[in-house]
Amino acid sequence: MTSNVTVLVISNPAARYLAVLEELPGEARVVAADNLETLRAAAGDAEVILCGATQGGLLREIWPEARSVKWVHSLAAGVENVIFPELAASGVPLTNARGVFRRSLAEFAITGALFFAKDVRRMIRSQEAGVWDSFDTIGELHGATLGIVGYGEIGRATAGLARAFGMRVAALRRRPELCAGDPLVDRAFAPQQIRDLLSISDYVLVAAPLTEATRGLIGEDGIRAMKPEAVLINVGRGPVVDEAALIRALRERRIRGAALDVFDEEPLPAGHPFYALDNVLLSAHSADHTPGWLESSVRCFVENFRRWVRGEPLLNVVDKRGGY
Repeated sequence: MTSNVTVLVISNPAARYLAVLEELPGEARVVAADNLETLRAAAGDAEVILCGATQGGLLREIWPEARSVKWVHSLAAGVENVIFPELAASGVPLTNARGVFRRSLAEFAITGALFFAKDVRRMIRSQEAGVWDSFDTIGELHGATLGIVGYGEIGRATAGLARAFGMRVAALRRRPELCAGDPLVDRAFAPQQIRDLLSISDYVLVAAPLTEATRGLIGEDGIRAMKPEAVLINVGRGPVVDEAALIRALRERRIRGAALDVFDEEPLPAGHPFYALDNVLLSAHSADHTPGWLESSVRCFVENFRRWVRGEPLLNVVDKRGGY
C-alpha cells in the first residue's frame, strides 16, 4: 500500500497537537480544517480521515463526498458521536483512541475512592475554618471491593492500581468468561448480574462506553442495590448512569457519594444540583487532561497509520454496530 495518501483532518488547523502529524511516514498530504466548505472540497481525495473528538457532526456532513475513504480514525475513545448510519453500514473501518487515557483515568478513579475513604472534604473544611478536627472514621481501601462496570482498558488499569491497595475486584463485562485467568479479577459478572455486582461493591467504577445497551444501565433499581456507604465513580459516559436517580440518592444520603468526570450535559450548566452537593467530587470532564494528552492521541493515530501503510491489521478497530 502506498504512503502517498491524502489525510483529511477534521480539527482546528491551528491546534498545536496536530504538529505530531509531521511524524507520518512517507509523503502523506495532510489537509486540516474545521469548516464545512474546505472539508467538502478535500473530502473527495481523502483516503484517510482523522476526526477530532467533537467533530462527528462534520464527518457526517462530508461523508457523501468522501468517496475514496478507506479508513476513519477518531481521536476520542468514545465513538457515540462519531458513528452514524451511513458509516456503520459501510465497509470502512473505524478505529479510536482506546487505551490512550487509561492511566490518567485510573488514577482519577483511585483519587475518587481515596477522597471519600479519607474524608478529604472534612479535612479541607476544617483547615479552612482553622479548626483542629481529629476524627476516628478514616477508612481504608485495603479489603474493600471495587466493582468495575465495563472492564476494558480503563477498567483493567484501575484494577491494577486497586490491587496494589489490597482491594478486591469484581468486573462486569459483556462476556465475563474473558476474565477467566485474569489475576486482577476476583469475581466476574455478566450484564444481567449488575445488581449483584452493585450490591457487593464498596466503590463502583463506571467505565462503560455509551451505546444503546448501556444507556441508563445503572438506574434507580441499581442504585438502590448499592450499599449505603458505597461510592459511585463515573469516568465512562454520563448517560450510562441515570442522573436523576443518582441525584436523588445523593440528596437522600442513600449512598455515600459520587466522583464524576462525565455528565448528561456538558458543560454542566450553572445551578446544576451536582455543584451544591457536598457528597460529590466533580471534575469537568478533564480527568485525563494530562500534559500532552492530545498529542498522545494523535501518536496513537500515527502508529496506526504506519500499520495501515504496511498493510498490517489496524489497532483499536471499533465494532460499529455495537458502538464501541
